[in-house]
Amino acid sequence: MNLQNPVFIPGPTNIPEALRKACDMPTIDHRSAVFGEILHPLRAKLREVLKSESAEIFLFPATGTGGWETALTNTLSPGDKVLAARNGMFSHRWIDMCQRHGLDVHVVEVPWGEGIPAERLGGILAADAGHSFKAVLATHNETATGVQSDIGALRRAMDAAGHPAMLFVDGVSSIASMEFRFDDWGVDVAVTGSQKGFMLPAGLAITAFSPKAVAASVTAGLPRTFFDIRDMDKGYAQGGYPYTPPVGLINGLNAACDMLLAEGMEDVFARHARIANGVRAAVRAWGLELCAATPDVWSDTVSAIRTPPGVNATDIVTHAADAYGTAFGTGLGEVAGKVFRIGHLGSLTDVMALSGIATAEMCMADLGMKIELGSGVAAAQEVYRATHARKQKDAA
Repeated sequence: MNLQNPVFIPGPTNIPEALRKACDMPTIDHRSAVFGEILHPLRAKLREVLKSESAEIFLFPATGTGGWETALTNTLSPGDKVLAARNGMFSHRWIDMCQRHGLDVHVVEVPWGEGIPAERLGGILAADAGHSFKAVLATHNETATGVQSDIGALRRAMDAAGHPAMLFVDGVSSIASMEFRFDDWGVDVAVTGSQKGFMLPAGLAITAFSPKAVAASVTAGLPRTFFDIRDMDKGYAQGGYPYTPPVGLINGLNAACDMLLAEGMEDVFARHARIANGVRAAVRAWGLELCAATPDVWSDTVSAIRTPPGVNATDIVTHAADAYGTAFGTGLGEVAGKVFRIGHLGSLTDVMALSGIATAEMCMADLGMKIELGSGVAAAQEVYRATHARKQKDAA
């Protein structure tokens, strides 16, 4: 792999030099006031990124998987009933974690490539007269299939059912890249990680708890020690952690929030949408299709691209690494060998995206697929040029 090339996997993402330097800092006393001067402003910035006034932010030395465990163990008890849709590899893994923790999971099976059926889940909740469901689990952006689900619609369906279940959202590959509105969508726990939209190395699980979810932590009966938000809250009150924190990563996250907020979150969302539109135009020009079934569920952070019958999509990823030193994502689970994935999130520009599209074209042509070199690049160029022309016209 050529380390000079950008990566086009759905995470970890490319790290801007300024953020790499922010993580590379001298050792400080993490029990001193200096650390609190990093931590407390950061939590306020994360609320702004999440578009929340009231969320309590808890940062753990972990990845998104640790964030999932934080959500479950701090709010639920053994045998509690939860509702979840399985429409891809990452929703599947969250369901598996619930089952390992002794939770009673009602799984709604959804074809891979489709989004969460909000009305269907709402109907299940409406029929739950005894309010036995304690939580609904939703994967906002299913990284394996390039599918985003409408969390706002899910909340509306829950409210229409008059059900008090909490709403937990996996935003690992969406938060800080795609529109996410913690308060407006009535999210109770949101989970993400440092290595995707925040453009940092893996190592921080970022969780946000609503007041309702924080209150649930008082009576939750699942075992927790390392991921206990009560201990973390006590540490925060004293300006520190209940154990040794990853200070460099936390300082990097502070700088990442500054970078995102300086760009403006609406502009961050628009940049990701523009880059994604260019990738999708390239896919159409190649005569291929996305795994995502319909335009309303197309992800703005990752495109899973189906290959024709008889073409092993993993060969494209392997050839890209071997021949051109470039990383794309393989298919996972049910779509392994059937799709390859282009990640287009985090620290990425139109120009960088064009290099990934061009590399994918070369790989497919090298492997004998009927791909016209330059076709995808040209299609993406038209999207990017048109978008920038509109922006210049609007500015004028």
